[in-house]
Amino acid sequence: MLDFILIRVLFIGALAGAAAYFRPADSPVWLASILGAALGGLAILIERRIERISLNRLLGMTAGAASGIICAVLISIVLGRLGGEDAATLHFVEIACLILLAYLGSITGAAKGDLLNLSALGGLFGAETDLRSNQKILDTSVIIDGRIADVADTGFLDGVLVVPQFVLHELQMVADSADSMKRSRGRRGLDVLQRIQKIPHVKVQIVAEDFPDIREVDMKLIELARLFHARIITNDFNLNKVAHVRGVDVLNINELVNSLKPIVLPGELMRVFILKEGKEYNQGVAYLDDGTMVVVDNARRMISKTIDITVTSVLQTTAGKMIFGKYDERQQAAAAGAERRESPQPREQTIGEN
Repeated sequence: MLDFILIRVLFIGALAGAAAYFRPADSPVWLASILGAALGGLAILIERRIERISLNRLLGMTAGAASGIICAVLISIVLGRLGGEDAATLHFVEIACLILLAYLGSITGAAKGDLLNLSALGGLFGAETDLRSNQKILDTSVIIDGRIADVADTGFLDGVLVVPQFVLHELQMVADSADSMKRSRGRRGLDVLQRIQKIPHVKVQIVAEDFPDIREVDMKLIELARLFHARIITNDFNLNKVAHVRGVDVLNINELVNSLKPIVLPGELMRVFILKEGKEYNQGVAYLDDGTMVVVDNARRMISKTIDITVTSVLQTTAGKMIFGKYDERQQAAAAGAERRESPQPREQTIGEN
């Protein structure tokens, strides 16, 4: 990165020196140097914008600009054949047509360039498409949540994790909040991001792309994902729905966690620790190691005890999975009695045997 900055500075200095050396005789040196440096800065700005444009849009823009220039040349030939105008007016019309049609062609080509399917050609085009499709944009909520660092550490995430500059700004605002809870959540998000950057096999890219005309961070993420042809990693339910409506793929951490929870079938035995009383009569509530709630009938008297239950049903909701079970005290007592009977009894020793 430092090498590119040095090259750009040398480029601007070379243009400023060339403009000062080749300036007209009646022009001051400082004015020519400023114009040369401004021209170099404009070229770097265009270069920075072009590097974020997808190959589809770049080819569409080039084809559209070429089509506009060809149309302007044809119009100039027709106007030259017709005549009837003075030379100054004719040149003005020709230049105006050239600029207007080249601009309209490039804008139209860039807008329609996303419709090109370059991956079918393979080679360089397929590689560029694969690189774009492997980019994943991190949402503020998923960074603060922290589980994305554990997933990335396991090696299941490939490609590039993209963190927009406006997401970093939102994290900083949360970390600087007057509310102690928000402040701790924001600092945790920054710590999680630093942890992800230190993972050797994970590449994190900070992008400065922003959309000043859009105020909501969620809509900025969607527009950035559409621009980069990337997917969004989040655990925000509303962002998940809006992104699907806008045609953007989303990787939801909550859905991943729910899919990795162990499968339990009705009739299976399970050992749980009854933590608290349930909402209904004579119910107890337990939790598995992954946070799954287990509602147990006839377990109100077994609070703070570990018992064996029989699974009766499993309910899958958008918030997660709930398991319903039943505790049969008589069955447990019978099983305990059978276990005592099967255990070996100590032999009685007689006293006084000869």
